[in-house]
Amino acid sequence: MRPVLLLIDFQKGFDFIAARTRRNNIEAEARAMALLTLWREKGWPVIHVRHDSTEPQSPFRPGSVGNRAMGFAEEQEGEAVVRKTVNSAFIGTDLAERLDALGRPQVVVAGATTDHCVSTTVRMGANLGYTMTLVDDACFTFDRMAPNGDVIPAEAIHAAHVASLSGEFARIATAAAMIAELK
Repeated sequence: MRPVLLLIDFQKGFDFIAARTRRNNIEAEARAMALLTLWREKGWPVIHVRHDSTEPQSPFRPGSVGNRAMGFAEEQEGEAVVRKTVNSAFIGTDLAERLDALGRPQVVVAGATTDHCVSTTVRMGANLGYTMTLVDDACFTFDRMAPNGDVIPAEAIHAAHVASLSGEFARIATAAAMIAELK
C-alpha cells in the first residue's frame, strides 16, 4: 500500500512569527520538499493541511497572506487540501475519511509546529488506529515562554515532543532515512 504524505501547516504565517521569535531546524522546509518531491515522482497521495485561524489578528486567518502555502508546499492538481481551525487535522475535517478511502495507509507526517498541530495530529491519528511516522527533521517549532517567564528553547521543545511521540504514537524517522527506505 502506498504511504500518504501529510504536510501540516507549511504556511507563510510562520514567517511573521519567525521575524520575532527564534525557531529550530531551519532546514525543515528543504527536507519536507525532498519528501514531497519523492511522493510526486512516485505518484503517491499527498494531503496538505492548512490552518484557518478564527482569531482576527492571526497571520493564519483566511484571506491573509500568512494563510497561503509556503512556495514549496503549494498543492498540485490532484493533491488534497484539508482546512482546519484547531490543532488536530482530524477535528472538523474529512481527513479520517480520506485516509480510510486510501485503505488506511501509513501516514508520514512533516510540518509545523512540532509541539502544536504536528504533535496533536500525530497523537490523534495513532489513537484512531492509523500507522503514523513522524519525520522529525522535517518539522520545526519556536522558543516558548513558560508560565514563570523562562524561555524554553525551540530545540528542547522539539526534542521533548518527538521523544513523547516515539513508540506509543509514531515511528520517528529522518527525511534521509525515509527517502532511502521508500526508494
